Amino acid sequence: MSTLGFHAHDHTHCVNSTLARAERYCVENKLKFTPIRRRALEILLEEHRALGAYDLLAVLAREGLGTAPPVAYRALDFLTSAGFAHKIEGLNAYIGCAHLGADHAPAFLICTACKSVAEAETDATQGRLGDVARATGFTISHTVIEALGLCPKCQPDDNNAADPSCA
Repeated sequence: MSTLGFHAHDHTHCVNSTLARAERYCVENKLKFTPIRRRALEILLEEHRALGAYDLLAVLAREGLGTAPPVAYRALDFLTSAGFAHKIEGLNAYIGCAHLGADHAPAFLICTACKSVAEAETDATQGRLGDVARATGFTISHTVIEALGLCPKCQPDDNNAADPSCA
């Protein structure tokens, strides 16, 4: 299992390479990657935390890309349908996909302090869930795994005080 989001990395390269992969995918699959859709994905990738539709709309509105809620909802519908973003059900919010173009079953690690979200790859057919499904003859087609806790930056240090920059 690999995780992205809580460790140090070249974030600009991360965003740019994911946008480039999204653009290639859209060209190859004849999908319209409009400026609003592209910017919506870029915003989600830059944030590394889940954003609600109205959070996204506020940024798009400040940039002159639309003020009506359908602007954000249409962009998010496209991004999730294309596999470029995921909906975090428990937060009713969205995050850019860290494994764009890969067929995967993500698990989301959500920091309750700073609201950052890391996407980890999982395999629903493995572990206890897979064992229970096999034992009952159930075939898993889709899972949504969301774990709440504290990211490494927000965990209490040796003095038992949380990092104030995460509040």
